[in-house]
Amino acid sequence: MRIGLHYWSYTVPSEPELIAPTLARTARVAEEGGFASFTVMDHFFQMEAVAPAEEPMLEAYTTLGFVAGQTERMTLGVLVTGVMYRHPGLLAKIVTTLDALSGGRARLGIGASWYEREQRGLGVPVVPMSERFERLEETLQICLQMWSDNNGPYEGRHYRLTETLCVPAPLRRPRPPIMIGGGGEKKTLLLVARYADACNLFDTGVDEVRRKLDVLRAHCAAEGRDYDSVEKTLVMRVSPVDEPDAFLTAVRDYAALGVTEIQVTPDRHPVEFAERVSERIVPKLAEIG
Repeated sequence: MRIGLHYWSYTVPSEPELIAPTLARTARVAEEGGFASFTVMDHFFQMEAVAPAEEPMLEAYTTLGFVAGQTERMTLGVLVTGVMYRHPGLLAKIVTTLDALSGGRARLGIGASWYEREQRGLGVPVVPMSERFERLEETLQICLQMWSDNNGPYEGRHYRLTETLCVPAPLRRPRPPIMIGGGGEKKTLLLVARYADACNLFDTGVDEVRRKLDVLRAHCAAEGRDYDSVEKTLVMRVSPVDEPDAFLTAVRDYAALGVTEIQVTPDRHPVEFAERVSERIVPKLAEIG
């Protein structure tokens, strides 16, 4: 079982000048402590459901470029990229740049986007959910084409590219892995079966996650896809620091369902969180298949 650190808040410590050194220190501690991946959110305002929108928030891919310079081994990605926030041709180039500069450590995490306040606030087009999923599928197709030997045009309903040239190519072979976030059963998990290397679900309980994975299995069968070739990842809601026994019990249960990577979110000073998880949790995860 691998563990990833999902860095979602830039509020602790409160001084803006400490954001960069705290982020750097957290990333280094996590890598030294055995974390396999480091992810950030793709938001421009903090999520109102968890904290005031006015809290500090950094642009995701700039942040990962900074983290790439502080680390050497962890996989780096956005959990998850909002499909409406970047033109797909530019997104493929951005992820390729991160991959090239990090030594082949980029992962494209992507989803349909949802936070309309920040979209309206910053002038990002707000379109119906059905169109967002159409754009998500076209974005996946464009990224795959740009990471292939096909430099020709792409003609979709929403996007038209006359060239899909991407030089240098990603260092990761055959390309950066694609992770689709979300548990929507009709569209999201279908797109996972059709295009992705990994899915990312929420910790909604073993029975519910099992049901979601059964839906994914059915989509894979319909698409002629090997279900076992899709990596299963999960964002955990149980605190590994405050509830270590419950956390490890849940991880074992999810591992039995085929989950191979979990992401945890700091619930205190991020350096302290990374240190305590590295010391107390990471060694025990090595025992979980």
